[in-house]
Amino acid sequence: MAWSTRELAELAGTTVNTIRHYHRQGLLEEPERRYNGYKQYGVQDLVRLLRIRRLTDLGVPLSRIGEVGAGGASTPEALRQLDADLAARIEHLQRARSDIAAILHNSAPADAPAGFESVASRLSEADTSIIHIYTQLYDEDAMADLRRMVEADTDSLSKEIDALPPDADEATRQRLAEQLAPTIARNLIDYPWLTDPAHHLSKSEHVTQETFIEAVVELYNTAQLDVLRRASILAHEQLRIAREADEGNHDG
Repeated sequence: MAWSTRELAELAGTTVNTIRHYHRQGLLEEPERRYNGYKQYGVQDLVRLLRIRRLTDLGVPLSRIGEVGAGGASTPEALRQLDADLAARIEHLQRARSDIAAILHNSAPADAPAGFESVASRLSEADTSIIHIYTQLYDEDAMADLRRMVEADTDSLSKEIDALPPDADEATRQRLAEQLAPTIARNLIDYPWLTDPAHHLSKSEHVTQETFIEAVVELYNTAQLDVLRRASILAHEQLRIAREADEGNHDG
């Protein structure tokens, strides 16, 4: 019995192009040709093709088909590594499904930062962008804390700062800074690592600081940056006064 390339592909549940690709990769030998020039495949070719298909179905890369299919001493270790790779892929897919469910449940943008689906609608374009960057700079614990900060944030104040024009007047900047300062102070108390984030960084301190500065300057206008700077100064001053008062009470 002899089959053409098309007939062999149909028998094996694959395509003519796949068979040709296996020929180019050296996985399947070129068969003899009929008098009319067409290839003719036999039972051994079908069995070899089915064996290759079995290994590819298991996820074995084409580059390792020969090694794994030969059944040598390295085969068990290759299969264990393949199993570990598949487990990682499954975990990734499960996480993706969970994220998609959260996006749909919260009607969040599809590209919302992971873990921020429930608050994505409250984030400005700049805030969303900076959080995306943070995901590459900070570890999961820090990002979880950041999400809690966003959840506790005053929505009306955030919107006013988001809408602040670059030429906002002095009084508006100072007012917003004074309103924002208590939130910053509270976050510094609740999340002490904010003042020393070294243990929560996924990149070096230099890379993190350089990337952060570049990002905020690019994403926020001069008035917004001014408000953030003023609010940070006020927050630290409020904390200093609170600590001094607390120390005075203890001394008394």
